[in-house]
Amino acid sequence: MSEITGAQIRAARALIRWTAEDLAKSASVGVSTIRRAEAEDGSPSITAANLKLIRIALEAAGIEFVRDNGVGVGVCFKKPVP
Repeated sequence: MSEITGAQIRAARALIRWTAEDLAKSASVGVSTIRRAEAEDGSPSITAANLKLIRIALEAAGIEFVRDNGVGVGVCFKKPVP
């Protein structure tokens, strides 16, 4: 599982129209953890365990994290399974 960035977390949350509180509840972390993770564009300064919980919550909500493909990292909706 590759690491995600604070910018990706912010973008993912915006894409699914979640508040920081929504994500905190879904990921079972504190709102301050979400805010700290989103404060930096690069690697968030939170524990690896909390970052994993955030990623799992966002992926369960339909987000796919796009790795750096030469253009940059990003987020998008997962393709629906036919």
